[in-house]
Amino acid sequence: MTHGASNTAAIQHAKRLEYLTVGWNSLEGIIAILSGLLAGSIALVGFGFDSVIEVSSGIILLWRLNFKGSREDEEQIEARAAKLVGVSLIALALYVLYDASKSLISRQPPETSFVGIALAILSLIVMPILARAKRRAAARIASRALVADSRQTDICAYLSAILLVGLILNALLGWWWADPVAALIMLPIIIREGAEALRGEICRYD
Repeated sequence: MTHGASNTAAIQHAKRLEYLTVGWNSLEGIIAILSGLLAGSIALVGFGFDSVIEVSSGIILLWRLNFKGSREDEEQIEARAAKLVGVSLIALALYVLYDASKSLISRQPPETSFVGIALAILSLIVMPILARAKRRAAARIASRALVADSRQTDICAYLSAILLVGLILNALLGWWWADPVAALIMLPIIIREGAEALRGEICRYD
């Protein structure tokens, strides 16, 4: 296989990963928002909006991967895509801050949501696998934008764990505050990844 053919295959693989990201997060977002509204769970609704942001990030990466032009043009598009992913990460951080603060101020415990618990468990399984696959694909095509997107997928996995702990603690112990407090702990990580993407400093493929 020639280098060009190998690179084409790597790009096609990266595209499949992004199509999976868009499809999975679209379904995840719909389920999370609907079940969150039914249960009165701000955390679940917030998780659903995170999925919407993940979808937008996937669409940005598909735009980048489908672009064909000169090497210079590709580098410009790569940098622009990485910055757009960075913007989506900052948007996610702002929403998490708003959502967690509102949860703490309202002090309104949600109903137990077994659908939400099942969704969080599934996401906690799928997201880390998808994130690692994206980083391997990013290394093959040397894409900083894809690495940035993989970090957002990692954050989705972290938020899944936080959501799961919050829902379980609320269901078993009535600790309504567990989820928003854990979400606030995540903010520095989200903001750091977003800032690195905006500055074009995302380059780790591990």
